[in-house]
Amino acid sequence: MTLVQRPGLVRSLRPRERRTGLGGAPARLNVVITGASAGVGRATAHRFAHAGARIGLIARDEAALAEVRREVEARGGEAATAPADVSSAEAVFAAARQFERELGPIDVWINDAMVTVFSPLSEMTAEEFRRVTEVTYLGFVYGTMAALGVMRPRNRGTIVQVGSSLAYRGIPLQSAYCGAKHAIRGFTNSLRCELLHDRSNVHVTMVNLPAVNTPQFDWARTHMRRQPRPVPPVIEPEVAANAIFRAAHERKREYWLGLGTAEVILGNMLGPAYLDRYLARKAYGAQMTGERVRSGRRDNLNHPVPELHRTRGSFGREAAKRAPLLPAPITRAAAVATGVIGAGLLVVLGRKLLKNV
Repeated sequence: MTLVQRPGLVRSLRPRERRTGLGGAPARLNVVITGASAGVGRATAHRFAHAGARIGLIARDEAALAEVRREVEARGGEAATAPADVSSAEAVFAAARQFERELGPIDVWINDAMVTVFSPLSEMTAEEFRRVTEVTYLGFVYGTMAALGVMRPRNRGTIVQVGSSLAYRGIPLQSAYCGAKHAIRGFTNSLRCELLHDRSNVHVTMVNLPAVNTPQFDWARTHMRRQPRPVPPVIEPEVAANAIFRAAHERKREYWLGLGTAEVILGNMLGPAYLDRYLARKAYGAQMTGERVRSGRRDNLNHPVPELHRTRGSFGREAAKRAPLLPAPITRAAAVATGVIGAGLLVVLGRKLLKNV
C-alpha cells in the first residue's frame, strides 16, 4: 500500500521516499506512539491511520487504547495495543518486542507520553516531582532506547521527540515539566551526535509545540486555587499531529510549530532576564481560568482518568486549526541574520547622526 498524503501536507518528501517510505523502508509504515490514548498522541494515531500505517499504541488505560484502536481501523490503518506505564523501562521494551512480532519492523517511534503538576515548587512533594520526571523525561529515554534496540541492527528508522517551547524557556508553576522538556532536548542532542559519529541511518528529530488544547488541563494535578488553562496562543491537537507526521518524513533536525513557539525561543535567547521578570508578573494568571478548582477533582499523575480520554480539551473556542511549521535551524539563522542586519543599520544610522551633530 502506498503512503496516502493530504494535499500540501508533506511537500518536500523526496521521490524515493514517496515510493518506498523512510530510508528504503516499506511504504506502509510501522509506527509506535506513546501517550496514544488522548490529546496529541491520539491525534497523531489518527493522522498516521489516514496514511494506512500500522500503529503500535502505548498508554496506561487498556479500555482507552481499545477505543483508539477502533478509531485507527476506521480511518484505514491497523493497530496493536500495549497497556504500559512508560516510567517502566521493561514495560516499554516489552511493548517494542510485541509490536515487532505483531506489526513488523518498527519504522517510526514517536515519544509523546507526559504528565505534569501545576504548582509552585514550594508546594510540590518530592514524590510528585519524581513522578513527572520519570514519565515525561525517562519515558522518552526508555522509548528511545527501545526504538534504537530494533532500529540500529537494521540501520534504519526515525525517532520523533514531541517537545515544547518550554524545552527552551521555563515558566512558573510547571518546574517539573519544564525541567523534563529541557532534559529531553539535551538528551536528544547528545544522542544525535552519537548517531552521526557512528554514521547511522537512524534519524532523530524533535518537534517543539506551543500550548495545545488537550485534556491535560482537565486532568493534570494542580495545587492552584483556580482551574489550569493553556497559555495562549493555543492550537488544536490535529495541528500538532500534522507537524509530527511531516517531521517523521522530512527528518530535519528540529521543528518549531507556530510563530508563538519561535517568539518564545528566540526571545529567551535575546532577553532571558527580561522574560524572567515578565513571566513572574504574567504567567501565573495566564495559566488559570476564572473558575475555582472543583472539589474532588481527579488527576492522572499516578492513575488514568478514564472518562476524560479524548483528543481535544476544553479550550476549543480559542484553539487555532493551523499554524506554520518552521524548521528550527532556518528560523534561527534568519533571526540571527535579521539581528545582524538590524545592528548594522543602527551603526550606520548612528554614524550619520553623529556627523550631523
